[in-house]
Amino acid sequence: MKKLKNEAALLKKAIDIGEKYAVNRGYKSFSATNAAKDKVESLYRLLVNDKLVQPLAVDQENQPNMKHKLALWIAKQLPEGHPLLK
Repeated sequence: MKKLKNEAALLKKAIDIGEKYAVNRGYKSFSATNAAKDKVESLYRLLVNDKLVQPLAVDQENQPNMKHKLALWIAKQLPEGHPLLK
């Protein structure tokens, strides 16, 4: 797994966009007390369920890999020339 430039910032953006996506899909929004790792796992599973992200192998499902998948997902969604992609 090759680390992306600005992966932490991409992950933060992915969580923000993912939360909005989940609410639009009819899910209750996350509360401020939800842990980031819970948000990452929930969003990852939602995106896999909706076939927007290719699932990880069962033995590879861990927090770092889920975070990386979310960062990859949002990097592909951002327009070319976005500051986070530089």
